[in-house]
Amino acid sequence: MPAKRLESLGDIFNMEIKSNKNLIPRPPVVVIVGHIDHGKTKLLDYIRKTNVAEKESGGITQHIGAYEAIIKTKDGNEEKITFLDTPGHEAFSQIRSRGAKAADVAVLVVAADEGVKPQTKESIKVLKDAGLPFVVAINKIDKEGTSSEKVKKELAEQEILVESWGGKVPAVEISAKQGTGVEDLLETIVLLAQLEELKADPKIPAKGVVIESSLEPKRGNAATLLIQDGTLKAGDFVVAGNAVSPVRIFEDFLGHSLKEASFSSPVRVVGFDCLPPAGMIFSAFPSKKEAEKAAAAAPKAEIISNDFLKIKKTEEEQDISLSADRQALTIVPVILKADTFGSLEALEKEAKKFESEKLKIKILKSGTGPVSEDDFKIALGAQGAIIVSFRAGFEAKISELLARGNVIFKNFDVIYEASDWFKEQLEKKLPLETERAEIGKAKILKLFKKTGQKQVIGGKVVDGVVKAEARFEIIRNEHRIGEGRIIELQQAKIKVKEAAQGGEFGILADAEISIEPGDILRFFEEKTIKQTL
Repeated sequence: MPAKRLESLGDIFNMEIKSNKNLIPRPPVVVIVGHIDHGKTKLLDYIRKTNVAEKESGGITQHIGAYEAIIKTKDGNEEKITFLDTPGHEAFSQIRSRGAKAADVAVLVVAADEGVKPQTKESIKVLKDAGLPFVVAINKIDKEGTSSEKVKKELAEQEILVESWGGKVPAVEISAKQGTGVEDLLETIVLLAQLEELKADPKIPAKGVVIESSLEPKRGNAATLLIQDGTLKAGDFVVAGNAVSPVRIFEDFLGHSLKEASFSSPVRVVGFDCLPPAGMIFSAFPSKKEAEKAAAAAPKAEIISNDFLKIKKTEEEQDISLSADRQALTIVPVILKADTFGSLEALEKEAKKFESEKLKIKILKSGTGPVSEDDFKIALGAQGAIIVSFRAGFEAKISELLARGNVIFKNFDVIYEASDWFKEQLEKKLPLETERAEIGKAKILKLFKKTGQKQVIGGKVVDGVVKAEARFEIIRNEHRIGEGRIIELQQAKIKVKEAAQGGEFGILADAEISIEPGDILRFFEEKTIKQTL
């Protein structure tokens, strides 16, 4: 049984705590969701007055990001908000789901020029499933020819009725690029958060959720934690499932060292003895002894070493082996490496989507951190293995192994580029298919001579053409009884390349079945074609 992961905020907060006299208001956690390239990060960018979007490979977010911002409301008050920025690409659906479950309020960003797209719909489902209050930000209204009314209509088709259409969901028209409407959006977020009456206890040990985790080559296993309740202090010990870490390397979202942090704050803790999966609940303890006791009592997590997920031989893999014995099935061994746990999930999802009745993916190893010498040794031991690295790179010492070219390997910074390349490599491993095209039919009139499989026969073309060196099927009483091929084709005792419809011919044929007068020969040509996924 895997260690417990985040299901909802109810998993973190004991509902009886509401009567605790130590409760004070806490800042809201706001998740930004929507389709790829609809302006989620640009919006956050404007709020933070930074340039996060341009730092992302390909201009798209590929990790969950957690950021704090202090905003001023129209009445002059300052409000602290923690924002979770989620990727819009379809591969990152699990990250979006975790972001929604960890948040108090959501912003659904929809580009006015594109409207509701596939990941918009998926984001709506995520928000509904999480029961999360949200505001719609209709972005890119500065573009010519855009229509917010069209977006509202498309949202209504998804059962999201905005306030101006008589519904309960607030909608704000914005331009994340120019800042138009962003102030109104922030006011709406604050209002939604106030309605939730968010409170927490600063005097208890910290609790929360692992937002992301990764292996940092020079520092070790690290995790981004979102504190949902209590206070985390330097010197504490954090437990997430079976993973334990002292709170020594302790940083805020900007990388600045901390001595303590409280609720709604995203923090980075380095030093876990194994990698905690993203989405897992964490708790803080004042002593190592208490932490280790809690970790030992937790169900065994899937993460069992410091840099990779151990892939067990599942029933599915056993089924693959059985299927391979029964039919023509291509099995491709792969090793997947990524910079973070969330990226690894996305990479695995992209790999698995290419599976079909004719191709299966066998994951030999999957984990965070750079491609290592061990990874290459595993790949070399599995014929035809492919290594895909997403933003993880490779260790310097394996450059020589790379130069040998015995393993197919490539590193990517953009998820859809990784997916396209991986698909190309998989298609190269599929066997060529033979396609058979019928070119003509003939009725056999006479058998002149037979020596072993060699037969001299005469016939008449009843449809199409008969070509020299063509192959044929033997049809008798409307049943296919065998195959053969033409060795030589003649008309009027002259060797020819083909005989047209209505013409009589003689052929020297090679066939295991004795061809008899009255048989129909169905002639065909074969060509090999490349399979696609």
